[in-house]
Amino acid sequence: MLLTAAERRRGISGGVISLVAIALFVGIAVSALLLWDAPETPGRLFSAYTARILQFTLWQAALSTLFSVCLALPVALSLARRPRFVGRVWIVRLMALPMGLPVLIGALGLIGIWGRQGAVNGLLSTLGLEQPISIYGLNGILLAHVFFNLPLAARLFLVALERQPAEYWLLSSSLGMKPLSIFRFIEAPALIRVVPGIAGLIFMLCATSFTLVLILGGGPAATTLEVAIYQSLRFDFDPPRAIGLAVLQIAVTGLILAALAFLPAPDGTHVTAGRATRRFDGRTWGARLWDGSTILATTLFLVLPLASIFLAGIKADLWRLASSPAFLNAAYTSLSIALLSGLLAVSVALAIIHARIAMRDLRHPGMLARGLAAMLGATSSLVLLVPPVVIGTGWFLLLRPFGDVSRFAPALVAVINMLMALPFVMRVLEPAIEDHRRQTARLAASLGISGFSRLRRIDLPFLIGPVLTALSFAMALSLGDLGAVALFGSTELTTLPWLVYSRLSSYRTNDADGLALLLGMICLALTILGSLSRRKGYDG
Repeated sequence: MLLTAAERRRGISGGVISLVAIALFVGIAVSALLLWDAPETPGRLFSAYTARILQFTLWQAALSTLFSVCLALPVALSLARRPRFVGRVWIVRLMALPMGLPVLIGALGLIGIWGRQGAVNGLLSTLGLEQPISIYGLNGILLAHVFFNLPLAARLFLVALERQPAEYWLLSSSLGMKPLSIFRFIEAPALIRVVPGIAGLIFMLCATSFTLVLILGGGPAATTLEVAIYQSLRFDFDPPRAIGLAVLQIAVTGLILAALAFLPAPDGTHVTAGRATRRFDGRTWGARLWDGSTILATTLFLVLPLASIFLAGIKADLWRLASSPAFLNAAYTSLSIALLSGLLAVSVALAIIHARIAMRDLRHPGMLARGLAAMLGATSSLVLLVPPVVIGTGWFLLLRPFGDVSRFAPALVAVINMLMALPFVMRVLEPAIEDHRRQTARLAASLGISGFSRLRRIDLPFLIGPVLTALSFAMALSLGDLGAVALFGSTELTTLPWLVYSRLSSYRTNDADGLALLLGMICLALTILGSLSRRKGYDG
């Protein structure tokens, strides 16, 4: 037992308070939906309109998952066969960029390349084809989901391939195995172990997609459940329909999460002599040409929309936009919400982590302690079960009788963004804290250092870096989010993403491009500061 009784009490109390607060915030929103006095709701839940929306939601998610996974496989295989070439490290880092890029900015970049006035249609028009590509509707949704999810899948596949023992490649070379045999006996088994989990994750992300479908959906024929909920309240003000869709959305996400829980965990253990990995295959000119073409095409697919954002943004009058009252007010609102959201996310994550540590420190944990530890572990993923639009809908209906909902909107958006950021903040902080405790817990206990003295002398100097990293990432995520503010956006509450979306909706694309570039620069600055803080924290 490395913690004092007081430290265990404080840790468990903080975790319980966080758990109760999150459960109440989400539970009240869900209860407001379920208890809303609307006799038409059951009929709306099982209507032909709802069935059509559900069918499209699942269909586009399935297609997006299929294309993302199938296109990511050759990319990962090519990168795995080419472990050393000029620029490889930057290409792998580039694949992490869409995951941290605000979805709204990525959508604008795709419109710049594939839209009606985009580069691809402009090129095809010079060849005599009149606007042959439309980015709106199902085609645009699939393209955008592949843009964001292909890099995620490729990176995860690449990690699985690079974990294969070096002896496998040495043996394949000594046996003179052909490429097809290498794929069959070495690469395919490694990929098959991770494909279900990766596909399930991408399907979940696509089924709950909001911003991409809102911008690229192209009308009622291409609308998902989350967008339909937003439209039912924002444009039609049809609470029964919104409630029916929200209940259906919770049921769908619950079923998906339950299915993901039954997927087998990948077995990453291998018996190996510890040799450095060196591959001997893929040395023919045909293999080099295929790998080079695959990597180049993927790089262009990712780089061109990002370049389009930059080029379109610098053509706008950035100084006029940056000094305009609309931008300054939106920036102040966004940064205030982002800071509050980030501080809440870090505080809640620290409370949950320390509570789990305290319960593991118990000599004889009972069923109550084990159950509480399990609930704390699942709390950070609660937003996956009840998406932000559903939470916002519940609070919107609950607070509407009390007057203008926009008065409560900043606090609601901050808490919803906190829930969205919590899984990412936990992934940054929990490994750092666990590693730090393994190195210092026994020594601190043997020296009798605890409480505030331990925090000031031992914990804070090391953990300040990871905490600032988590804070910057949570703030960047909140800054770029459109989903939480979509229901509450108004002249009284305008964030930077909402300002960009409003300019885009009013066909002021030049201003939208400039504002998107400014938003992207702010998010990038926060991400860079977080990376520097992480490096400083670990090096210290």
